[in-house]
Amino acid sequence: MISVYGGFISYQANVDANGNNILGDAANECPISVDPTDLNKMTIAWRQFNDVTSNFRQGGWGYTTDGGVHWTFPGILQNNVFRSDPVTKSDEVGNFFYLSLQSNVQQSFFCDDLWRSTNGGQTWTEQSPDRGAGGGDKEWFTIDKTAGPGHGFQYQADDGINCSGGGVQFQRSTNGGVTWQSPITIPNGPRYGTLDVDTNGNLFIGGWSGGTTFYCERSSNAQIGGQTPTFDRSTAVSLGGTIVQGGINGVGLCGQVFLAIDRSGGSTNNNIYMLASVEPSGRSTTDVMFVRSTDGGLTFSAPLRINDDGINPTKWHWFGTFSVAPNGRLDAVWYDTRNAANNTDSQLFYSYSTDGGVTWSPNVAVSAAFNPFEGYPNQNKIGDYITIVSDNSGGNVAYSATFNFNPNRGQHEEDVYYVRVSPSGGATPTPTATASATATATATPTATATPTATVTPTATPTPTPTSTPRPTPTPRSEPTPRTRPTPPPRPLGPRSQ
Repeated sequence: MISVYGGFISYQANVDANGNNILGDAANECPISVDPTDLNKMTIAWRQFNDVTSNFRQGGWGYTTDGGVHWTFPGILQNNVFRSDPVTKSDEVGNFFYLSLQSNVQQSFFCDDLWRSTNGGQTWTEQSPDRGAGGGDKEWFTIDKTAGPGHGFQYQADDGINCSGGGVQFQRSTNGGVTWQSPITIPNGPRYGTLDVDTNGNLFIGGWSGGTTFYCERSSNAQIGGQTPTFDRSTAVSLGGTIVQGGINGVGLCGQVFLAIDRSGGSTNNNIYMLASVEPSGRSTTDVMFVRSTDGGLTFSAPLRINDDGINPTKWHWFGTFSVAPNGRLDAVWYDTRNAANNTDSQLFYSYSTDGGVTWSPNVAVSAAFNPFEGYPNQNKIGDYITIVSDNSGGNVAYSATFNFNPNRGQHEEDVYYVRVSPSGGATPTPTATASATATATATPTATATPTATVTPTATPTPTPTSTPRPTPTPRSEPTPRTRPTPPPRPLGPRSQ
């Protein structure tokens, strides 16, 4: 199943063994990872609702070996295990890791498990026992790929609703995710944000602390395995607004905080960047806002709006996310309603920067419009985030959209799509990796008694999709945007995962 728009081709990832849509399911929240040694190999994880009338979801994923043209959906990590909030990362030698929140239908606990794939995402082995990775709700994690003492260390942070029962917390694994050290409370409680490591091995966490205040937290000793990590630098950051829950995304967030660091070795090396879709003061819709630090997180620039359609109080620019390419280019994507007469139908938009985020290219729509209110599973949202991973010539995007029509429900349904974006203004072939990784991978211990994940259904390699583009769906008439509920006081509590 494909959707073509303006030279950009979106390929569906959650497909059956014949490459066709699976009618009646729902899939959203889709992180993507790319093998840096073979950029044609990628994996996307997602929340898999096998039945849209149920609140039960599991840890789904798909993989590709040809740059995203064909996707295989083997099934789920564990049959009949309630999972949510998937995150994937790759190390520098092409191992994929999948951090998954485990709970139950009653959501009586929130603990994480880490899985590893050594064959491009075809199969996964659980590294930590169930709930053994600690963590909690809306966990994010990163891997130290530097050649320093922390090489191979894995770091995760959650939003304060977690396995240990208190506080926005950080955890570290020094053995490839097999075991995790006791959680440490992060100063200022930054949540809904990501982590990254600079070329010196310093760890940075960016997140929202409530209201219009965001924080960038640094640990310079997390890379020292014999020391308990401490946070030695805290910097308050303004992104020009506040995080929103509700609005155009039902019960979900309209954006999270993404932090990424430039490791290009050039003039912008070790710049720290933060981006989020936020609601500015006096508004009820969101803009994509960006800041940067050129001094190791001591100070940050004034917030810069990336969406270039001006201040428009009726338009949404939501689910903003970005990535830093190895050559220092920044790629940002988000959902955007600027072309929608009803102010709700959304398109995926793209912009890039080649000067460290000082200026950004004109925004370009890279997908057809879709109705984000359709296809709701029992839980009314299209997830809480989308993701992008960049290489030197373009970016690989995983996003959810409602292009497929379900006649049994009389509406479109949520599915996961891959699209490649690039500064050339159209889709480009995925390039071959230009150089081998310079660091030697730390051997990752193998979990002892964990079998390869049971998959459902068994999939064969998907055939070449039809060359006839899928017709763009006719937009349904929609009411004006629903009133956004006032965000509850901090903490927001579980986001229904």
